[in-house]
Amino acid sequence: QVQLMESGGELVQPGGSLRLSCVASGMSVGANNMGWYRQVPGKQREFVAAISTLQYKRYEDFAQGRFAISRDDDKNSIYLEMNNLKSEDTALYYCTDHANHWGRGTQVTVSS
Repeated sequence: QVQLMESGGELVQPGGSLRLSCVASGMSVGANNMGWYRQVPGKQREFVAAISTLQYKRYEDFAQGRFAISRDDDKNSIYLEMNNLKSEDTALYYCTDHANHWGRGTQVTVSS
């Protein structure tokens, strides 16, 4: 049974940084194209970043230059380093294996 568990979300001031983690079980993050998405109430879930099995990385425009996705195969985890956070980054952040498995999300709130 595949399980994905996100953590690391919290309240942070504008301009601050956070590192989100996603630990996987029942599957190998290195054998899947993993990704981060986010969602705010009333809006569709949107793509943030992805990392392929060969560690090719891609980002949505708003994340380019501020966010960094990474993977640790030994810990079977992926991460999202977020810098220079803005109020519009406030959302519930999810990780996925792009095979219809999603975590429950971790809340990021950017506010002064």
